[in-house]
Amino acid sequence: MTVRIDDTDRKILTELQQDAGQSLDEIARKIGSSKTPVWNRIRKLREAGVIGAQTVLLDAEALGFEATFFVLIRTSEHDAGWQATFLKTLRDRPEVQEAHRLAGDIDYILKVRVRNARAYDAFYQALIAEVKVFNVTALLSMEEIKSTTMLPLEVS
Repeated sequence: MTVRIDDTDRKILTELQQDAGQSLDEIARKIGSSKTPVWNRIRKLREAGVIGAQTVLLDAEALGFEATFFVLIRTSEHDAGWQATFLKTLRDRPEVQEAHRLAGDIDYILKVRVRNARAYDAFYQALIAEVKVFNVTALLSMEEIKSTTMLPLEVS
């Protein structure tokens, strides 16, 4: 379900995507409005589910998480029990930053952030101990070229 938003909402959302820690006064000044209307719009966008949880982005490398692996998983299991176990396993593993079910030859792709290759191997061993998979291919990212959480909101 899509929510109808106007240009002012888009401007507010763009500001929040850039820095959700800025004050209402700052956002209002940047978009050419005042604080109360901005607050009301943010509240309505939250209630409509457009704005979810607010969080802080941490610098993974500064914290020692230097390796990002993209893990391609193929399985011969597709029953509900296997899938429930697999999804729970992924949700319980903090190393898994993203998990997607795919169309095509690969069933799932995971983005796994760990300190190093040894930590990835420990993750891999734990994963295959908990769920049966047909094939796992791990691709080490050599360089992160772009990473963003921002959606491309266009203001007309």
